[in-house]
Amino acid sequence: YQRGIYPPETFKRVSKYGLAILVTEDDFLKSYLEQVLKQLEKWLMEGTVQKLVLVITGCDTKEVLERWVFNVEADKAITTAGDPSATANKSQKEIMSEIQAIIRQITASVTFLPLLQEPCTFDLLVHTDHEAAVPQTWEESDPRVISNATDVKLRSFTTKIHKVDTCVSYRTCEDEV
Repeated sequence: YQRGIYPPETFKRVSKYGLAILVTEDDFLKSYLEQVLKQLEKWLMEGTVQKLVLVITGCDTKEVLERWVFNVEADKAITTAGDPSATANKSQKEIMSEIQAIIRQITASVTFLPLLQEPCTFDLLVHTDHEAAVPQTWEESDPRVISNATDVKLRSFTTKIHKVDTCVSYRTCEDEV
């Protein structure tokens, strides 16, 4: 929604994480996201996710215009033991507050990101440890980096098991000259 990849009328407002969030009503997109998030949750609980990358690509030029990176560090002592009682001491309220802050920062990023000048699509890339079992329906991808990108580090947040550092890289308008 924030970057205008899908029409605004395909979203509805819901309350999530104590914030008003816009979520898709597009059945195809919901199905895709459910599939990815189900596998991502499994890998997160196993502690095998290294990073999640959302890539925004121009439909006409096929160029990567934005790259949102969520670096994930898992507490291996907890994920390998499979013992949730061994978690770090952090309240749900603290975790919720950190998640709210990153969502607000992502929402506010439209103020400094360049306008997307062409229709765009997105893809989700999940970087895992080598030993992670990858479903056969998933495919390998190159990292889809942006050369000479402008990088903006966003807030980090931590749960009782994971630490997530966030950054957005984007192609600047000067790249087109």
